[in-house]
Amino acid sequence: MKKPSEPPENWNSLREKIIGLVERSLRKSYYPELQQRLADLERFRALLDQSNDGIFLLQVPSGQFIDVNDFAFRHLHYPPEELRRMSIYDLVETAKAEQIKAIFSRGQRGTAAPETLITTLRPRCGNDIPVEMTVRLVLFAETLYAVVVAREITERQQLEAQLVQAQKMEALGRLAGGVAHDFNNLLTAILGYGEMLMQELPEDDGRRHYAAQIINTAEHAAALTRQLLVFGRKQIIQPRILNLNELISGMEKMLRRLLGEDLEMVTLLDPALGAVKADPSQMDQVIMNLAVNARDAMPRGGLLTIETENVDLDETYAGDHLEVSPGPYVMLAMSDTGIGMDLATLDHIFEPFFTTKEPGKGTGLGLSTVFGIVKQSGGHIWVYSEPGKGTTFKVYLPRLAEGALPLHPAAAPAASLHGSETILVVEDDEQLRDVICQTLRNYGYLVLEARHGSEAILVCGRHRGPIHLVLTDVIMPGMSGGELIERLAPLGRKIKVLFMSGYTEDTAVLHSLLAAGVPFLEKPFKMMNLVTMVREVLDSP
Repeated sequence: MKKPSEPPENWNSLREKIIGLVERSLRKSYYPELQQRLADLERFRALLDQSNDGIFLLQVPSGQFIDVNDFAFRHLHYPPEELRRMSIYDLVETAKAEQIKAIFSRGQRGTAAPETLITTLRPRCGNDIPVEMTVRLVLFAETLYAVVVAREITERQQLEAQLVQAQKMEALGRLAGGVAHDFNNLLTAILGYGEMLMQELPEDDGRRHYAAQIINTAEHAAALTRQLLVFGRKQIIQPRILNLNELISGMEKMLRRLLGEDLEMVTLLDPALGAVKADPSQMDQVIMNLAVNARDAMPRGGLLTIETENVDLDETYAGDHLEVSPGPYVMLAMSDTGIGMDLATLDHIFEPFFTTKEPGKGTGLGLSTVFGIVKQSGGHIWVYSEPGKGTTFKVYLPRLAEGALPLHPAAAPAASLHGSETILVVEDDEQLRDVICQTLRNYGYLVLEARHGSEAILVCGRHRGPIHLVLTDVIMPGMSGGELIERLAPLGRKIKVLFMSGYTEDTAVLHSLLAAGVPFLEKPFKMMNLVTMVREVLDSP
């Protein structure tokens, strides 16, 4: 007879039945929930791994990696198991490692809040990756951990650098434009007094040489102010029908000085070259920028070839270059024998701020400016280059059927420029106003003077006779030249207008005047150009 404490003979089978019943009961009760939780965890893990941010779980204070998302492999090129044998301090620079340790230390004292720092992560291979790192301390099961989110900021830093560069260029442009504005007034006065001196000296007077040098020097200075205005994007755009051969020939001496003694330059200019419509100063800038680019590509010397030719771009070419319309064009080609460029560089050369030069050696705006000018002129630019085989830029501008006008037309005979009409001169710069008024009086005109718009209205009201022409600056204190003309209209006077300016903060004012066909004289100007245009406006219908 068995003792009561002894299990029954079928105990084992009974126990298995009981366990089976319990397992089936538990499975029915909890297994679906467990499966759902596992599925949720897998989805959450997939979301973490698809993130473009690095997400790390770290031990505190050792900084040891406990878990990481797929960012570690995709960007840092570390397998997760290898990274888990490392700490965050292995991936950041020493100074930032100390900063992270300080964050961990504050957390252990219970005073930590989420903190953000800018640092770089050192990948297994390649360049360091700049990141914005947010460190948040969390408590799991009474153990302190750090959750770190690292967001790559390479593109943001590039944009910030471009913004800083743009702001610097804008500031320099404003400075350049302001200097050019004041300098243009001075230069116009210097040119005027020099011309007046030249006219008063006899032909055999040796002092005429000095007067001529004053005029030539002032003209060279005027060219510098034009470059300042181009740099500051404050130039006044005046498209003209011109021949590129004349433009290139006029720049040849300057280009040879720019290239230096180690570089040769050859020009192959088509004698039957057609005309194009473009702003001469802008085309100067295109040629200058391409020449500078060629010079920098030939540090050990070489050859720059400048070529012009009439070409016809057919349907085949237009099919390969979607932005081009088939038709007649004038081609300007500039080829160098320099270091050349690879395809990756060619894909970006016309982008603003892109440069292959060392920091501080280039702004990355030269070729983007060339591209913009060519497009603004209705043209197309094409480039071919190979490493070690030099570079060729080809600019195509629409060819016109009409002939080009000379860049520097001959002045009309002095006798034909005299007149007796009344001219009101409105200019706030005293020296410039003086030389303009004196010149016009020397040519027989009756001249009235005003320092600004309000004074000009008073002068018009007091003058009983006719006023045939108002010669006014565009931008003046208190009232612009355009506003002045509007204020004079109700007075009932039929007055012709000639505007003059060398710079305006709001270039749209000048562009609107030019678009309307209003006569305009760009500072600095020679007095002969002034009296010539005055006579043209007075004689116009």
